[in-house]
Amino acid sequence: PAPTAPGRGSMPDAPARWPWLAVVLFSLVAIAGMMIVVANGEPVLAQVAYLLAFWMFSVVGALIVTRDRRNVIGLLLLWCAQITGLAFFSGEWLTWQLIEGRRGSLTVFLGFLNNFGWLVGILPVVFLLPLLFPDGRLPSRRWRAYIWFVAVLLASLAVSLVFGQKMLTGSGDIGVANPFYVQAIGELPSLDPVIALLFPALFGVTLYSLFRRFRRSRGVERQQIKWASFGFLAALVLILVSIPISDPVLNGLIGGTAFLAFPVSIGIAVLRFHLYDLDLVVKKTVVYAALGVFATFVYLGLVVGLGTWLGRGSSFLTLVAAVIVAVTFQPVRVRLSRFANRIVYGSRATPYEILADFSERVGDAYAEVDVLPRMARVLGEGIGAERSDVWLAVGAELRQVAVWPDGHVGADPVPMLNGGAPEIPGMDRVSLVEQGGDVLGALTVRKPPSDPISPADEKLIAGLASQAGLVLRNVRLTEELKLRLDDLRAAQKRLVYAQDAERRKLERNIHDGAQQQLVALAVKARLARALTDRDPVKAGEMLMQMEAETQTALEDLRDLARGIYPPLLADKGLEAALTAQARKLPMPVAVDAGDLGRFPQEVEAAVYFSTLEALQNVAKYAEASQVAVVLQESGGVLVFSVVDDGRGFDPGSVGYGTGLQGIADRLGALDGSLEVISANGSGTTITGVLPIGIGRGSSRADEGRKVTP
Repeated sequence: PAPTAPGRGSMPDAPARWPWLAVVLFSLVAIAGMMIVVANGEPVLAQVAYLLAFWMFSVVGALIVTRDRRNVIGLLLLWCAQITGLAFFSGEWLTWQLIEGRRGSLTVFLGFLNNFGWLVGILPVVFLLPLLFPDGRLPSRRWRAYIWFVAVLLASLAVSLVFGQKMLTGSGDIGVANPFYVQAIGELPSLDPVIALLFPALFGVTLYSLFRRFRRSRGVERQQIKWASFGFLAALVLILVSIPISDPVLNGLIGGTAFLAFPVSIGIAVLRFHLYDLDLVVKKTVVYAALGVFATFVYLGLVVGLGTWLGRGSSFLTLVAAVIVAVTFQPVRVRLSRFANRIVYGSRATPYEILADFSERVGDAYAEVDVLPRMARVLGEGIGAERSDVWLAVGAELRQVAVWPDGHVGADPVPMLNGGAPEIPGMDRVSLVEQGGDVLGALTVRKPPSDPISPADEKLIAGLASQAGLVLRNVRLTEELKLRLDDLRAAQKRLVYAQDAERRKLERNIHDGAQQQLVALAVKARLARALTDRDPVKAGEMLMQMEAETQTALEDLRDLARGIYPPLLADKGLEAALTAQARKLPMPVAVDAGDLGRFPQEVEAAVYFSTLEALQNVAKYAEASQVAVVLQESGGVLVFSVVDDGRGFDPGSVGYGTGLQGIADRLGALDGSLEVISANGSGTTITGVLPIGIGRGSSRADEGRKVTP
């Protein structure tokens, strides 16, 4: 894991190795010191917790500095570990020297090392580390005065130690005389009461700086400060608890655990390891600490209080206390868990409860009107957002389908960016909902500026997004079916309108053409019959005219019949029918059908009339010099293309006209599709695709079919 930004400069190209030598050096010094502890006859357990804590100081500092040689936090941890380890070794060695009766300059030197250890090793970390956390920089220039104050205080304490302390002690009560002791300085009023008040005050100031930094922090830095604050406060509480304890072993265990909280919390925070689990750690800490307090109070109340009042032995009351704790443990734990949840999450439910509740409710109902608003509400309430939206992916855009808390859905669709999450104004986070690599929608949230999105919020959003996949897939299918139904209804209306228009056109052509011709023929037939006796020659001429006009009427009726369904198409197929129609166009048309066979009547009719409509569009608008019609069967579909070299157009801006829309509707009625590729000055390619798998066999029976007027 990567560390935070360094205090100065940039990260080096290669990791540093010398910090691990510092860890090895501390380990050797600590082992040597523990050997002297045994030789001095001191309790080993009293030192183990402290050594483990400062060993963690060195390890965490090494982990940070190896990744960033100038990281102030890591350097402080390494400094504290080395100086404290050296002071521990010096104190134990001094005690051994004094026990052996040895005096001299070495013992004085060891005494100064031991006494200066806490002054220059521990106090700088306590006073400065919270102030510089997590990036190694001061919160602002105003804090320079605090740094100078701490420096002056440490310098004053150093002078007092060198010249005002009469004895230099080791790990025990025995010590060696300080050769630099000045009686006038040593007899000055003791500063211990002032220092006792000043130390916690300075530590409180550093924690205040961390609180100020936390309020303006965002994202990972905010979570880092949470971890560090938790460790600092835990250390402070444990140190205060250890003060009145006189037993050296118990005092050492509690005090060592207090110092261990520093490197552990800092390591987790700076190295960004498991930041998301802080809320769970705090919750469990609160629960188990409260359980311990509960068990302690039960024991003290029964064994100490009631036992003293009744004068009974403690064994029976201890058993009673154990039974009471065992019986009430689970109910108390449940209530304490709720209390801890309230502390950690406030009025919101835990992320687990949110996800479990959402899964249960989604399993009960899949109705769009119920699930989508509920999803937006669960998301908004779960992370304490000001607003949360649910978006549905339809085509290449996101459409708003649910809003919490106002429920007003009316935002414009948002185009997706190459399948990625788009920027939505006013939203802090956009999380795509994906399933099987398919983008189904998105969840968006906006949180108050004072409470930005945390990693725990990110985890909850991701969990809801993973559960929302099935819901959004069903909703999208419903929306697509609605759109499909709307398209079908619109196509149905267009087809009905086109059929009515064709009927009116047919009626008009019959009325103005063949009907008028037949009426004229009927009139001439009556005249010819009247002239048969009076003027046979005139009657014969009129009959010849009637014969010619009858032939003309017959041709007109045949043309009408070809418009309804061409006989040549029924008899010879697509290639012959299209070739015949191509000869009538004003530009050369090449028809290429290869070895194309026969197809169901509805397929051939759709391809024929669609191609004819496309050719008529070319003749009217394209200004083309040549056209190519290509028909081929491939993979169970019949594909036809009409390609011209005309002026072209922009389908995106112009759209489909009446002719192209009619072709699309005709093909769509048979589950086919239409594609138009064109550009200004580059010609046009119209491609239609029709499935031919169903009913292919029946087409053979229709090959001999002929349609005559």
